[in-house]
Amino acid sequence: MEKQRTLKSSFSLEGKGLHTGVYTKITFHPAPENHGYKIRRTDILGKPLIEALTENVVNTQRSTTLSNRGVRVSTVEHALAALYGCEIDNCLIDIDGPEFPILDGSAKIYVANIKEAGIRFQNAEREYIRFNHKRIQVKDEETGSSLLLLPSDTFSIQVKIAFDSEILDMQYASLTNLTHFALETAPARTFVFVKEIRLLVEKNLIKGGDLDNAIVIYDTPMSQDEFNKLAGLTGLKHKDANNLGYIMNEPLQYINEPARHKLLDVLGDLALTGGFIKGTVIANCPGHTINTRFAQLIRDKHLYEEQKKSVLKYVV
Repeated sequence: MEKQRTLKSSFSLEGKGLHTGVYTKITFHPAPENHGYKIRRTDILGKPLIEALTENVVNTQRSTTLSNRGVRVSTVEHALAALYGCEIDNCLIDIDGPEFPILDGSAKIYVANIKEAGIRFQNAEREYIRFNHKRIQVKDEETGSSLLLLPSDTFSIQVKIAFDSEILDMQYASLTNLTHFALETAPARTFVFVKEIRLLVEKNLIKGGDLDNAIVIYDTPMSQDEFNKLAGLTGLKHKDANNLGYIMNEPLQYINEPARHKLLDVLGDLALTGGFIKGTVIANCPGHTINTRFAQLIRDKHLYEEQKKSVLKYVV
């Protein structure tokens, strides 16, 4: 059996939230055995705690939001993916605002700081989530999205994304071992289509979005005047509206960077199961809503199995 792990020391980061635009300071602390991931809102009287678990998910519009008794924190998925990908079991996260900082739009900065802080083994053994003879699946008949967990002695994840787009149509990404997360997945940045931006602005989202933290995909032609107005609203670079393609400050990290980022998001949402999974995850066109439904189903079934074991042990 493997031992649980936590950080050797604390570290802090600062930055603006992708959707609120609010600047926050976030600090990751070592935590005791069996603590899991907990988020503490230090800007609120009493410093309320929010457990990073599926039952606390309250919104999945463009990011994952958690809440406890009305106290919310949003866009938690990249940081949780970093902790999960670095195989940290226990961490207390302090934040002085409503949204985790987006940083560069990936999990790379989180991972770099986790590695710099160091990882410490603890005495307690890690309990894995596994289903030896059971498939777990969720489907969205309307969107065609689905996630499937197959039994396995190891953890791996495969992702397919598909868009009706000349620039970004179908891509695949995979992660065969969490030890590869830092190099193969963490640097993949979030992305958005130009055609989605106006709607997101109207919904009061992406106030902190810019080309330093996102890849913009321009795949639907619009007039130069319309493009210029949108660029003025969002800080996009002014360019020839006839030239379709990626708009970004830094080149693609991988040829399939969007698919790898979707894999990152799935991992961050699976962290809400409260444990490390043994199994093969196959994700088809994932998104936060179906990801968190999938994570909830896994968690519910795992807790049910654990409860059955406890009852049998007591009866015997």
